[in-house]
Amino acid sequence: MRIALGADHAGFHLKDSLKRTLDEIGVTYQDFGTSSAESVDYPDFAQAVAAGVASGEFDRGILVCGTGIGMAIAANKVPGIRAAAITDTDTAKLSREHNDLNVLTLGARGTPEARAGDIVTVFLATPFAGGRHALRVSKIHQIEK
Repeated sequence: MRIALGADHAGFHLKDSLKRTLDEIGVTYQDFGTSSAESVDYPDFAQAVAAGVASGEFDRGILVCGTGIGMAIAANKVPGIRAAAITDTDTAKLSREHNDLNVLTLGARGTPEARAGDIVTVFLATPFAGGRHALRVSKIHQIEK
């Protein structure tokens, strides 16, 4: 599994801690930045990560900003992306099983490192359930057109 990883200045430190989680679970990733806590514009990083996932170059994406909301909004503008700000492992699991979430967004201001690591681990380990959920995801694709 290849992961596209990105953050703005508010998510920079949490993103770096997530690299350790990804290394521990043996997942390959590419860091699209940012590389410091200096102010940047989150849509730039959301677009880069989302485009990588939408193209198939990466299996999933992880984005971090202050709340996770801005990154989710921006990433969802890329056709084929299903991004959501996730705050707990139960929602991470259901977002994969039911919605085939392909870009996880996290809010650094409200998500402790340990919880973020657990959320990422569940997000990456949980498969899409398919079945009745596949029809619903297909309808989302139709909306994009």
